[in-house]
Amino acid sequence: MSSAEHCRVERLEKPYDSQSLDRAVAAYLVVGGMGCENCANRVNNALLTLKGVIAAKVYREEGIAIVAYQPEQVHPEALVKAVQGAGQDGKHHYIAELLDLSPARKAQEIG
Repeated sequence: MSSAEHCRVERLEKPYDSQSLDRAVAAYLVVGGMGCENCANRVNNALLTLKGVIAAKVYREEGIAIVAYQPEQVHPEALVKAVQGAGQDGKHHYIAELLDLSPARKAQEIG
């Protein structure tokens, strides 16, 4: 079994209605440490499991994550910590930094 097969991570999907984006904020995160698509899935899954996160898109090659969230339920600092926590298996180490915030409706990559 190759290391990529041993590292396989299924990508989570979280259904949402587009109206939830009307009240949401989009956070743009710079993410480092993602070496393969499984890493991007790991980061995606960590973000989607946070209460208040509506949707997430992780672009491994660009090193960017765009996250739509309800600001009354989760704060940007929690998003950064979720990315960092996604690599807590001793083999992966991810870093994240908040780049920008905008209304989620304007984040075409999410909706």
